[in-house]
Amino acid sequence: MIEYITATNFNECQRLFHGRGHAYPELAHVNVDWLSPVVLITLYQAVESDWLDVQVAALSQLIPECESVQVQHRYQKFAPTEVLWGKEVSHTVVMESELKYNIEFGKSQNTGLFLDMKNGRDWVKSRCDNKNVLNLFSYTCAFSVAAIAGNAKQVVNVDVSKASLSKGRDNHRLNKQDTTKVKFEGVDIFKSYGRLKKYGPYELLICDPPSFQKGSVDIERDYSKIIRRLPQLMSPESDVILCLNSPDLDEDFLLAEVERECPDCQFISKIESPEVFKEAHKGKGLKVLLFKYSPRA
Repeated sequence: MIEYITATNFNECQRLFHGRGHAYPELAHVNVDWLSPVVLITLYQAVESDWLDVQVAALSQLIPECESVQVQHRYQKFAPTEVLWGKEVSHTVVMESELKYNIEFGKSQNTGLFLDMKNGRDWVKSRCDNKNVLNLFSYTCAFSVAAIAGNAKQVVNVDVSKASLSKGRDNHRLNKQDTTKVKFEGVDIFKSYGRLKKYGPYELLICDPPSFQKGSVDIERDYSKIIRRLPQLMSPESDVILCLNSPDLDEDFLLAEVERECPDCQFISKIESPEVFKEAHKGKGLKVLLFKYSPRA
């Protein structure tokens, strides 16, 4: 039986159980998220139906507001999702730190919001007043929503997926934000530095790339290409947030890339994931590192 976290605020989206961190060895194939009014169980290997029935009963009791329990089979082709209990819900709007985000079930592998990045979004929201922000690999623009909520002067979102950027526009509109302050560039980052420079220089850069995207990104090979461009993009004394999702690369990889490609970027601190994202092995989970770009005179 899974011991789910005891949440006090079910108005907020959150992870209820993080098995993928291998802190619970027999449950390393299971994650459970609360995306009101849906509980989403994500499985990375097959389980017995009786085991799922037990989880449904426990979760429906834990969260009275729950209207649907769904399971996503990530180990199967196209990662199909099915309803185990309650309503058929394909779309919802969740709250995080007083901001709203669109969530979709059953249409793609990811729902539209990465919950382990909450603290990063909160950091951006609290520290981007009047800043020009560049958001690379922006996906559905959650960082951009947080930045505009924090009174950013401008946010430039860049992602090769125009469909993701369209969802990003919807997230801004959902929060009734001024989209004249937001740019959406559906381009390949590695081929479009000239276009990015025209909106700069930037006081804050956020880079949250996928580890691997066939024909587009291999982050072990490509991160250096982004880091060496920082002097062309950033203002002096600007903030740089570099993220790394690969379980095979730790923060030392990222620190070494920065030291080699942009030594004027000084490491400041780590932005930790929410406490529920426990990792048994250091460096396997999400890494979010904060740097200060301070060019030498």
